[in-house]
Amino acid sequence: MLFGRKAGRSRAALRSPAPSGSPAPSGSRARPAAVTARGWGWRHGGRSASAVSGLDLTISPGERVLLLGASGAGKSTVLHALAGVLGPDTGGVEHGTLAVDGAHPSDPASRGRTGLVLQDPDSQTVLSRVGDEVAFGAENLAVPAGEIWPRVRAALADVGLEVPLESSTAALSGGQKQRLALASVMAMEPGLLLLDEPTANLDPAGVVEIRDAVGRVLDRTGATLIVVEHRVQVWAELVDRVVVLAAGGGVLADGPPGQVLGDPGHRETLAAAGIWLPGTAPEIPEDSGASWHPGRGDGSLLLSARGLAVSRTNTGPPVLTGADLSLAAGTAVGITGPNGAGKSTLALTLGGLLRPHTGTLEAAAELAGAARREPFRWKSGELVERIGTVFQEPEHQFLTATVLDELAFGPRRVGRETDGKTLDRVHELAQRLRLDHLLQANPFTLSGGEKRRLSVATMLATAPRILLLDEPTFGQDARTWAELVALLRGQLAQGQCVVSVTHDAEFVQALASRTLRVADGAVTELPSTPAAAVQVNP
Repeated sequence: MLFGRKAGRSRAALRSPAPSGSPAPSGSRARPAAVTARGWGWRHGGRSASAVSGLDLTISPGERVLLLGASGAGKSTVLHALAGVLGPDTGGVEHGTLAVDGAHPSDPASRGRTGLVLQDPDSQTVLSRVGDEVAFGAENLAVPAGEIWPRVRAALADVGLEVPLESSTAALSGGQKQRLALASVMAMEPGLLLLDEPTANLDPAGVVEIRDAVGRVLDRTGATLIVVEHRVQVWAELVDRVVVLAAGGGVLADGPPGQVLGDPGHRETLAAAGIWLPGTAPEIPEDSGASWHPGRGDGSLLLSARGLAVSRTNTGPPVLTGADLSLAAGTAVGITGPNGAGKSTLALTLGGLLRPHTGTLEAAAELAGAARREPFRWKSGELVERIGTVFQEPEHQFLTATVLDELAFGPRRVGRETDGKTLDRVHELAQRLRLDHLLQANPFTLSGGEKRRLSVATMLATAPRILLLDEPTFGQDARTWAELVALLRGQLAQGQCVVSVTHDAEFVQALASRTLRVADGAVTELPSTPAAAVQVNP
């Protein structure tokens, strides 16, 4: 361990009052949980290496802990184990001991003591209506009926999900689903609150709103908190302690936020481990994209929209209208805006996966070739080489049983399975995105950050002319983030068009030639932002 935690702990300075006009909470106070790990480790079924090993950790009742580590260091595995969702029936192997209040997390005595918000909100949505979903956990814990709905309303108000209780959970945006998942756990008022990147797909205002909501719940309930996040600066204000997992096992650093993140003697070591440090910009490695430069975008026209309106359904109202935009070779476009504004719907429409509600979307002859001009009419084989789309949730696009087969699926689909250059590219992508040690692993068993890198790599392997990415930097540490930027710059230099739906301001600054903002039912182009704001290695 790099350095130890000092005795005692300090309360975070940030304490947020409940918003005015919000429903009154139930007034109950959870008994905060204690966590202990002694030589604990976990190896997933079918893997030769452990996801976590040699973990020694003690968390006192009521502590607020920010858990950091490189992508793939085992942060999510620790949270899943504490929530009791890992066990012998999953095919994994456990070493050492792990306990919540002295009992193994999977022990019936631990039922209801922990609440976990997963990286993928879709994976924990159970019911079809928002109110029922938030009430579900509390009902299963036998909370008195008179307390449940006040808890539901208070939790929804806390997370800023302002939709009717009868709203369909399936109709929510990705960011709204994250708020829903958090509200569902908050309504249970657990003694141990486990948050796995709870703000990953939220707009900047939503990030602060959720952070403050968590603070209010902790103030009210006294619960213990363990949060995994790459947004270090945001959460450092709320927590008492920062624990950094070492990639090879054990703990790299442990202590108060100011000590762990601010000590100049340790920042270099943490940066080398891929930890996002406040005030430190990642260094982007050189790529074949060395000829790429900020502001490039003078390539040939590939796709144009006029008066475009988009909707998830043919019969529903459009989420935005009147969009006029064009996509050119060698151009990087960032699409930003608040959650629920229609960014992902716009991207899916541009990608030919949704039919335009009204207006026109046409491919230029250079992109369409022998296919028809309207992308939504293209067959999958025509689409894959022209426009590649990376979904917001990586698991929604996985089709095979191994990482290697997933990377090779697209090239094989277009008849390149015997192309030596293509296979070399597959292995190059795996190596650069730190997936080479996982080639035989099942894609669904990867960490959230690894899944995201794999989903992007699958599209890079096919090399479409237009690449559409929905939240491409989700779950990335500083090193993998920088490598991803370098790879995309290389694609731009080769004439690809890269369109990214993102809330990551640093990513937009590092890559985008143009920025579009989607809000209030319209698309607006923002003034150009210097794309060299993040340092590039000489």
